Amino acid sequence: MCGIAGIYSFDGQTPVNEVLLKSMSNSQYHRGPDESGIYTDMGIGLAHRRLSIIDLASGKQPLTNEDDTVIVTYNGEIYNYRELMQELKKRGHVFKTNSDTEVIVHAWEEWGKQCVSYFRGMFVFALWDKNKESLFIARDRLGIKPLYYTVTNKNELLFGSELKAVLIHPDVSRTLNHSAIVDYFSLGYVPDPKSIYEGIYKLSPGHHLYIDRQICKLQEEQYWDIPFEQSNYTNEDEIIDEFNSRLAEAVDIRMVSEVPIGAFLSGGIDSSAVVALMAEQSDKPITTCNIAFDQKEFDESSYAKIVADQFQTDHHVEEIGTEHYSLLDKLTDVYDEPFADSSYIPTYKVCEIAKKHMTVVLSGDGGDENFAGYRRHAMHMNEEKIRSFLPASIRQPIFGPLGRFYPKADWAPKFLRAKTTFQALSSDNVSAYFNSVSSISEPVRSKLFSRNFKRSTQGYHSVDLFHQHAAKCPTDDPLSLIQYLDFKTYLPGDILTKVDRASMAHSLEVRVPILDHKFVEWASSVSSSYKLKNGQGKYIFKKSMERYLPDEILYRKKMGFSVPIGQWLRKELKHELDALVNNSAIKDLDIIDMSYVQKCVAQHCSGSMDHTTTLWSLLVFEKFIRN
Repeated sequence: MCGIAGIYSFDGQTPVNEVLLKSMSNSQYHRGPDESGIYTDMGIGLAHRRLSIIDLASGKQPLTNEDDTVIVTYNGEIYNYRELMQELKKRGHVFKTNSDTEVIVHAWEEWGKQCVSYFRGMFVFALWDKNKESLFIARDRLGIKPLYYTVTNKNELLFGSELKAVLIHPDVSRTLNHSAIVDYFSLGYVPDPKSIYEGIYKLSPGHHLYIDRQICKLQEEQYWDIPFEQSNYTNEDEIIDEFNSRLAEAVDIRMVSEVPIGAFLSGGIDSSAVVALMAEQSDKPITTCNIAFDQKEFDESSYAKIVADQFQTDHHVEEIGTEHYSLLDKLTDVYDEPFADSSYIPTYKVCEIAKKHMTVVLSGDGGDENFAGYRRHAMHMNEEKIRSFLPASIRQPIFGPLGRFYPKADWAPKFLRAKTTFQALSSDNVSAYFNSVSSISEPVRSKLFSRNFKRSTQGYHSVDLFHQHAAKCPTDDPLSLIQYLDFKTYLPGDILTKVDRASMAHSLEVRVPILDHKFVEWASSVSSSYKLKNGQGKYIFKKSMERYLPDEILYRKKMGFSVPIGQWLRKELKHELDALVNNSAIKDLDIIDMSYVQKCVAQHCSGSMDHTTTLWSLLVFEKFIRN
């Protein structure tokens, strides 16, 4: 993996500040500690930090074609680059390296903007064509690799793999984006294409940017979407055979590396499936790594050991304790934006452990999105049965008041938490799903935000984003719809962001075979009835893996990758909450109603109420503001 950065002048007459470009690039040193390079010409500058994985000797970037008219800086891996290289050679292209990077420049020469449709992998690249005087920037289909960009008031386009690279530039404003703040406190992250700052954006997954000096306009276009085109399988065995064949192939093409490679192994079904298929295709033991927690209710290491023993992997485990709450300050810098998914702490640690033994690691991310594995999927579909049976004219008058006035009972068993169920039943399906994925509920957000801040947002609600995505969903199947929403919001905004920043902080490349776009396209074609069956998510995934994994791995209760945040806030982080309440910077912003925060802190620390999510989100936000 690597880090890229660039500066483009729309007028074509402004020389690029090379010192500034190098500073932008070096802010991402952790993404590519092996080499660096820059390319500049009038009005254009491209920079690169390299983590060497393939073609170690000659893959330096920015890289050009034979006559230096096409130049690229690139972050990612194109797994089918060898096949593309042969195809391009047949068409007369001459290669000077054996790298996947050079495939991009010749693919551009051959196919132009359509080149991205030929690439199979994870990538962000920026390509300058001197003859056409055009800049082309593309992000992979699922959003595995990141890109931030902005246009300054001096008419320059700036971009970088991480937000910190863009913020290096003195012409970039740091005005907070109020709708992004609403999104953050709704979801726990800032969803694409927004960033936490006004005027700075993330390039959305499956999109590309194009600038032609003749037109002098930034054009963004979507080049891929999840199709959800229904297949016609006649029986379950047929799907199982196809599943195993396709996933095995997606794993196989990700095992090409000139540096040590291995896998994360949590003991869950997704990572265990990847390890099983890696072991099947390797003639030597797979290296695996895992973390153990000193608190048993969070520890899955015994399950990981079952899989490691079964496939005789070279397994590495390290135990972490509650002291790792101290990573909060460090991770504020790593993530650049407020990011409240507390599992970024164990993710950061497991990447740190993995780097001791390997440079490339395969992960199991994407199984839940592809095959409806989250508990919320089953809950939503149960509610959907009632919504489809009762029209809104009946549901809303009955369940709306119940949802408003029924007491909140986070402390109670889930089947007694009727308030959220009533709220969901009174809503449309998209709004209901938004409520189920919200980290902080709308009534709490209403109390949390100050009166002036609510006025400044002009009635904006984060659910609007979900409705925008839902309007583009290519299927009306209710389960496929919420999977589509996950692919557009939670997957790139939370899961992939979490893994990219944590891994790159340790110069570790993570590959995700379950998110191979061809596998995703196929999975989207499988009927929902094979994904969620009799209340069991990932049904066909589990059935397919029965030939590889024992039932105690496949059919155990899902644990997740969590840490004891609520306990930390009452004990180890109590002093941080006290500092939060008295933070003048937060008060001066007039975003948060501090009197409500004081009430939440008192109730949480006394144990009378559980405000874990709200207080953790506030603490992360306060650290971001302080930075």
